[in-house]
This record gives sequence, structure tokens and C-alpha cells, in this order.
Amino acid sequence: MPLRDDLYTIPDGLPLPIDDSACDHLPGMQLPSLPLNSTDGEKVDLAGLPGRTVLYIYPRTGRPDLPPSAEWDAIPGARGCTPQSCGFRDHHQELRSRGARVFGLSTQTTDYQLEAAERLHLPFALLSDNNLELTRALRLPTFDFEPYGSESAVHLKRMALVIRDGRIEKVFYPVFPPDRNAADVLAWLTRNSEQ
Repeated sequence: MPLRDDLYTIPDGLPLPIDDSACDHLPGMQLPSLPLNSTDGEKVDLAGLPGRTVLYIYPRTGRPDLPPSAEWDAIPGARGCTPQSCGFRDHHQELRSRGARVFGLSTQTTDYQLEAAERLHLPFALLSDNNLELTRALRLPTFDFEPYGSESAVHLKRMALVIRDGRIEKVFYPVFPPDRNAADVLAWLTRNSEQ
């Protein structure tokens, strides 16, 4: 199987992430005003966006020119960032029809994220928290792993947030399998649609 195809699959037998209560403090939190760089060249301040925003958070996307890592696959919940992003891409119109804008977030640099955004044809921007400002302000759960020595060693654990008028309304954590995350968020939005 070519490496590129491997990025799009979730292999059997991955260790499952557990609910370690690391996100229990998030529901109801007001986001701080912290403009983040995005792959569309704009700064995005999630705290100032009106209405609903879906922010899916992922550790790091792989690249087709780099081999997959058995060490990465051994970390519970680490594998599956590309399938998660593709799920949000494929459900983007439905999420928009439920009144939610979509962003992805990782600690990777915007330049790194841009490759994935273009290759995956994402219709929304990816946001970079490579300085860990939002991560620290919200006390988001992280883990350390140094993939190839060129990116941040601090990675966010996979989750998704529904934010309404700058306040966290719903938290999806832990997320597994990652390719079903967008459908789960869509189902929640459908059940909790605005009147």
C-alpha cells in the first residue's frame, strides 16, 4: 500500500483513548480573545465569532512524503488526523446548514497545516496554536511526541468543541474513531438546533 493511502485509513488494533476527565472544566468556559493564524491568511479570534462554531482539535496531520510511525500509532488516540479532517470536509455543507462554521486546530505551524489544507481540499481554515497560547489559556489536554524534529513536540489530544458566541457549549472528548467525529457533531447539532 502506498504511504499516501495509509494516511487516510485507521488501522485495526489502535489503542483506544480513555476519558481522563481532562476536558471536564471546558463546558461553559468563555474563550479568551486570542487571534490565531489560519491557513486562509487571516487571523481568527474564536472568542469574537457570533453564533456557533465547531472547532475540531487534532494532534497533527501526517504527510505523504514521510513514513508512518509505529511510535505514533502506539499513542492512544493519536492516529487519525487526516480521516478526522476529511470527515469534517465531507460534512461541511451539512454543518453549515445547521448554522455552524468549522475550523480545525493543531499546534502545527500554519505553513505545515497549509500543505494538508490544500492536499485534502478543505473548505474551511485550519488554525495554528503553535505558541500554545489557547492551549494554556483553556488548559487543553496535550501529550509530548517529537515526530521528525521539525515540529512542536507538544500535541493536543483529539477533541471537538461547539462554541456559541465565544463560550464552549459542548465538548466531544475523547474522540474515537476520528473519522466519525464530524457525524457525531452533526447529530448533536441536529438535536440541538437553534429555534
